[in-house]
Amino acid sequence: MNDIQPLVADADKASEMPADVRQLMSAVSNLPAQYRATLEPALMRVAASTKRRRRILSLVQDALSQLRLDMKYLMFDLEATRRERDTYREQLEEHY
Repeated sequence: MNDIQPLVADADKASEMPADVRQLMSAVSNLPAQYRATLEPALMRVAASTKRRRRILSLVQDALSQLRLDMKYLMFDLEATRRERDTYREQLEEHY
């Protein structure tokens, strides 16, 4: 049974895997069955962890982008609040 062939095809199609992992998958898929059976489980774990790391990295990058945007909005709001405070303070001082 050659479990790695679909994974190699998916990795080539989506380019989710680094080139060296794709090359390793291709090389392992061309090995005789006895050697391939020994290496496939470890290679499948490497492929799964690589995909998981890429997914996590993407989530972290998205979260950082959102955080940067939120910080810009907060800084804008803080500046507007300070301007309002200063305006009200000036108005209060004018009346007293």
